[in-house]
Amino acid sequence: MVKTFQDYLVGCHRRYSCIHCRAHLANHDELISKSFQGSQGRAYLFNKVVNVGCGPAEERVLLTGLHAVSDIYCECCKTTLGWKYEHAFENSQKYKEGKFIIEMIHMIKDNGWE
Repeated sequence: MVKTFQDYLVGCHRRYSCIHCRAHLANHDELISKSFQGSQGRAYLFNKVVNVGCGPAEERVLLTGLHAVSDIYCECCKTTLGWKYEHAFENSQKYKEGKFIIEMIHMIKDNGWE
């Protein structure tokens, strides 16, 4: 069965893909931080991602306080990858709003890594 991505990250020297189905997820240039913690281990914070869907927003108490987040999943294989920060209740965390967490366990470095 052939998978059809919504978006291909062509011309992108380094990208991250879903480890389960290889759908493109993010360009390396969109990486903000490698110092995040997901529910299943280390995670990366991205400014923009592709080929993901969002679930409903819900309030969660995370390591950095109360946030409204939406789980994100791969549009191709439906695996939950992490979450999107919808709202941060503390001023020091506002920079996360609209950003995406993808857990390392669900992604692979693709194209041009050495």
